[in-house]
Amino acid sequence: MGAGSPENAVESMAKDIPLYPKELSWLSFNARVLQEVEDASVPIIERVRFLGIFSNNLDEFYRVRVADVRRLATFAKGSKKKEHFSELLGNINEKVLRLQARFGSAYTKALEDLGHNNIHVINERQLTDNQRVYVEEYFHREVLPELEPFFIDDRDTMPLLNEASIYFGIYLELEDGSLRFAGLELPTDILPRFVAIPHRENCHEKVYIVLDNVIRACLVDVFRFVLPIERAEAYTFKISRDAELELGEHVTQNIVDRLAKSLKKRKQAEPVRLVYDSTMPEVLLQLIKKKLKMGRYDSYTPGGRYHNSKDFMSFPADLKQHTYRKIKPLPTLPDSANIFDWLRESNRLCYYPYHDFRVITKLLASAAIDPKVREIRINLYRVAQNSRVVAALVNAVRNQKRVIAVVELQARFDEQANIHWSNELSDAGVEVIYGVPGLKVHCKLISIVREEGGRDRYYSHFGTGNFNESTARFYCDFSLLSSDDKLGEDAYRVFDFIQQPHLQPDYHHIWMSPHTNRPNILACIDREIAAAAAGEPAEIFIKCNNLVDSEVIDHLYRASIAGVQVRIIVRSMCALLCQTKGLSDNIKVISLVDKYLEHARVYAFHNGGDARVYLSSADLMTRNLDHRVEVTFPLLSAAHRKTVLDILELQWQDNQKARVLDEDQSNGRIANRNSKRNVRSQDAIYRYLKKLEV
Repeated sequence: MGAGSPENAVESMAKDIPLYPKELSWLSFNARVLQEVEDASVPIIERVRFLGIFSNNLDEFYRVRVADVRRLATFAKGSKKKEHFSELLGNINEKVLRLQARFGSAYTKALEDLGHNNIHVINERQLTDNQRVYVEEYFHREVLPELEPFFIDDRDTMPLLNEASIYFGIYLELEDGSLRFAGLELPTDILPRFVAIPHRENCHEKVYIVLDNVIRACLVDVFRFVLPIERAEAYTFKISRDAELELGEHVTQNIVDRLAKSLKKRKQAEPVRLVYDSTMPEVLLQLIKKKLKMGRYDSYTPGGRYHNSKDFMSFPADLKQHTYRKIKPLPTLPDSANIFDWLRESNRLCYYPYHDFRVITKLLASAAIDPKVREIRINLYRVAQNSRVVAALVNAVRNQKRVIAVVELQARFDEQANIHWSNELSDAGVEVIYGVPGLKVHCKLISIVREEGGRDRYYSHFGTGNFNESTARFYCDFSLLSSDDKLGEDAYRVFDFIQQPHLQPDYHHIWMSPHTNRPNILACIDREIAAAAAGEPAEIFIKCNNLVDSEVIDHLYRASIAGVQVRIIVRSMCALLCQTKGLSDNIKVISLVDKYLEHARVYAFHNGGDARVYLSSADLMTRNLDHRVEVTFPLLSAAHRKTVLDILELQWQDNQKARVLDEDQSNGRIANRNSKRNVRSQDAIYRYLKKLEV
């Protein structure tokens, strides 16, 4: 069972801690994404891209979370547990069907609104004569050579279907009146999903047709020389497979081989969901279900004509007036400055995408060529496709630096990419470490050792997000860059632990999972509980991606009952029962979905007026606190603490993109709170940070 699986649900059942089902909470999060599609004030191209995000999220949800619940339902011992997980699956499917209905309406409205802005996505029935000629030529030249249809009948087995692909189930009526059924994978990995075609004469417009409809327009031609066809109809379907990987406990060089084999097995894993065109003839649908060997705990989702709407994330119409205006990242390092001199002046706090992420690549590129730098250590979890981070590490080896890179091969859905990077780094001479037995390495650390004045000095990076130049453009994450020796020793010792996990180093400032994050977070909550009991001010302010750990939630309930004022900003899952009388009266929870993805983790405590503010790579999930290597680090500078708390306050005041999480997690928008001004926090934060630069 994976570390992130619903074992927490079993634990909470045993302890009888009131929790909102985290899978249903995740669906509430995806409903917030869908709200952005439905919001007419969002630029139309951004709304279309949110369609893609919603679809991509749902695919991953089934591959990971529903697959976990399905596994538990299948193997649960005892009728009570089996009934619990079966009921949860039923509730998930019911909520998904409601969301799918909303998605269908939002999809139709988004396409209409694209048309109102002279961007048309048309189907094969709407082609003009000139457009049809163009589409047919494109089909025979580019598409037909890539098609490999297969027949579906009782005699033959279904070919292994790729869950990343979309398929046609094809209903063929032959000239003699008999029926045949076929399948066809759409070659979206080779050809673009959206094909630009000529617009109408005297019109200033952009016109696209999806690849699906290019094939539909010429469907008979796929079988022209095989069967005498009277009529052919195509109905889209796709599957989701269980994404769990099977790996042993020993993390050695051969983990690369074992992971590669496990990735191959993932492609053959059992389907957990079938999504299909609701107009598909029943005889064809039942044949596909039979061939896929799907069972009682699997999900069947009737939908519209189009699937894999995740392709809308890269919708091609890049018209500035229909997208969010891109900000110019604030400079982090003067062009002429030596980065090590700059860091010796003071610790530096950056907040992406508002600040320029190039400070990270500049740090590594400078370290790679600096004669005084002896060693670089770094954690790599997810990196960009053309990574300047990796290029700097390779260059450091060329310049005789010792480079140690911890590459987490089990970063879900990035496993194949990380195998590639680990091989490239190893070939270049980097010392590659594949993690710790039984633990994912998820912390975001850099440790640079530089010889200065006859001694080693540490330059360090602590962060909440990955070293990824691409995602840093739209993920909100904090970085602390430091020349503080004690923080530097802490960072260096984390790498010692990763290399020698039998050690449990002492740290000056940081907390680390799996050893000290949980007890220290709980101790901070307990300190606020004690202050409230003594009649003193007591406050907790949390920002995270997910809040699902039952022990942390239990402590927050106790804090609320004691009178501690608790504010929480959560992006995705929240298993805490919000606004529940007698349990969470003093806990308020909001969620923000806007143009940037809120990814930072912040844990702030009043602490008798001497505020303690911590940033972390860890969410409040059992897997992060107990089954990963995660680092939580304090902000030692009063100015940095103020900056982070001011940012949290701006987010708390948001009355444009914030939703209140109530007991049903119904995502009600904050109706301006009777405020005299509109506050959109992501815009307000940029203005706030820009003023700090003056």
